[in-house]
Amino acid sequence: MKLFFRKQEYIVLLYRLFLAYLFYFIARFLFFLYNYDVLEVHSLGEFFKLSFYGLAFDTAAILYVNSLFIVLSILPLRSTTSSGYQKLLFYVYFITNLVGYAFNYVDFIYYKFNFARTTLSVLEVVENEANKTAMFFRFMVSYWHVYLLFLLVSLLWIYLYKRVKLQPMAHPLSTKTYYLSSLIGFIIVGVLIVGGIRGGDFKKSTRPINLVDASKHVKKMEQADLVLNTTFAFIRTFGTKSFKKVDYKITDEEIEFYIKPIKHYTNNDPTKPNIVVIITESMGREYIGAFNKDMDIDNYVSYTPFLDSLAQHSLIFPNAFANGSKSIHGMSSVLAGIPSFLDAFTSSSYANQKIQSLVSVFNEMDYDTSFFHGAPNGSMGFLGFSNILGFDHYYGMEEYGNDDDFDGSWGIWDEPFLQYMKSTLDQKQQPFFSTVFTVTSHEPFVIPKKYDGKFPKGDVQMHEPVGYTDYAFKRFFEAAKKEPWFDNTIFVITADHPNQVYYDVYNKTINRRAVPILFYKSDGSLVGTKNELAQQIDIYPTLMDIIGYDKPFRSWGRSLVSDDGVEPFAINHNASQYYMLRGNYICAFDGKQTTGFYDINDKSLEHNLIANKTSEMEAAETACKAFLQDYFERIVDKKLSLNK
Repeated sequence: MKLFFRKQEYIVLLYRLFLAYLFYFIARFLFFLYNYDVLEVHSLGEFFKLSFYGLAFDTAAILYVNSLFIVLSILPLRSTTSSGYQKLLFYVYFITNLVGYAFNYVDFIYYKFNFARTTLSVLEVVENEANKTAMFFRFMVSYWHVYLLFLLVSLLWIYLYKRVKLQPMAHPLSTKTYYLSSLIGFIIVGVLIVGGIRGGDFKKSTRPINLVDASKHVKKMEQADLVLNTTFAFIRTFGTKSFKKVDYKITDEEIEFYIKPIKHYTNNDPTKPNIVVIITESMGREYIGAFNKDMDIDNYVSYTPFLDSLAQHSLIFPNAFANGSKSIHGMSSVLAGIPSFLDAFTSSSYANQKIQSLVSVFNEMDYDTSFFHGAPNGSMGFLGFSNILGFDHYYGMEEYGNDDDFDGSWGIWDEPFLQYMKSTLDQKQQPFFSTVFTVTSHEPFVIPKKYDGKFPKGDVQMHEPVGYTDYAFKRFFEAAKKEPWFDNTIFVITADHPNQVYYDVYNKTINRRAVPILFYKSDGSLVGTKNELAQQIDIYPTLMDIIGYDKPFRSWGRSLVSDDGVEPFAINHNASQYYMLRGNYICAFDGKQTTGFYDINDKSLEHNLIANKTSEMEAAETACKAFLQDYFERIVDKKLSLNK
């Protein structure tokens, strides 16, 4: 039997798939060039080695994307070599490939903001934005070079595709022989596709490769993102549910010892001060001088003179970290003590449940509760989640009512919006709890024209808007301190996540989540510097402790002002790993097994100590598992509130 009568078709098919490999390599090289300073890959030899490991992930992505094209190419149809059929294949090939391929170009820019390959969770960021079209065109203007590169590379791909054409041919075999031979070829190709998608492993007991598998081939965790490609990362997270219960065989006693998810403080007498929580857009710890005094950074420059001054009269935590990587992650972490890891809790089906939080507690205490965000109402999903938490009032761009102060991208400039917030608080009956989420210190890194030249340009685009937002804080505090409510108010200042990095120390994997945490009260009762580990989810229980809330409440964080029996820790997720910082070690855990232990000062995760595990390392591992086991169980079983 002439099994290879369609030899020409198979050769052309292989050529077309080879082109996909070639252009995925080009995308990886361009990704490397755009992000060279954060990938920890310092030679071409190392790049090619990692690219070789990346072939398995390229293969999976290419076969996922081209599965329809491959099937159509080898169907037992006698018309497959006709010009009409080949034109159909051309359109199927490029529609599917260019859509999938484009995701890689997104990460040329977005990677430095997210420090992970883009996954399906990126839709959480844009799904609630009303100005998606405006955002697209703004990005096109700001990052025109990426669009141009994509266009040029796509045209080259099309040109090379057309260079090798399949000649129409008549099949000499009988119908029966033709279909039987084609079926055998179809089965062989199908088996190869399944193996390629699984990562080259045909064992039934082995799961298909996932994002976490890229970490097996690297010495530094940042390099795993070079092994991966964004198409694969996006596809492999499609339809996955990161919110599902896990069982690490951790006992209730261990959860109580390591995490103590139900807190009950009796350290202070009950009081009812006003509370103002400021979540600052992208205000990484790197930019604030008061939080970098012990970092030993040569020629360090601060861009926040007001916050530096305020910090001298505040309780600050220079060793604090964000629990997530996106703005909506920050909102749930700070206000409800609920971190987000692979996916945003607020975008999950489990967000719509009764949640014990700062908002619910203050509502219970008859506070007036309000949330301020100067963007179009509903942006970032804040309006929806604020309603779930139970805020009495939401103040957005619509309530502000003056589009003349719109920054043209995200919302109202920080300075006038903070003044609007202050004026609104002036009218409220005390006590009140209010949160504001700022907007200006963000891409596209612009400030009001009237302030051109007022703030240092600095070394990265982010530095100038940081200076502007710091000035907006100054103006807010200057105005607020004249009001009768000011002296009875506790202010908390933190950030949702960091942004552009200039100093190398903040490029290290763990420090990519470094944020400030500051508590201020005008009477000087909250002053000092604490260098112990802190995190966003600690803000909620800390405020409960300070005001003397005398009832039990659910919190995975701990009080930062007293010893509640939980050893200081911080937990977050980056790419495919959970990181638990505790004691003298950092534990890396991929959700199934521990992949590494690192010295607490090894923030770049260069020296894996897992071969010499100690009892303290085991404690960090148990604490990580205890946190995740209780976290997913309470979310899935809807036990985020103690109040029935």
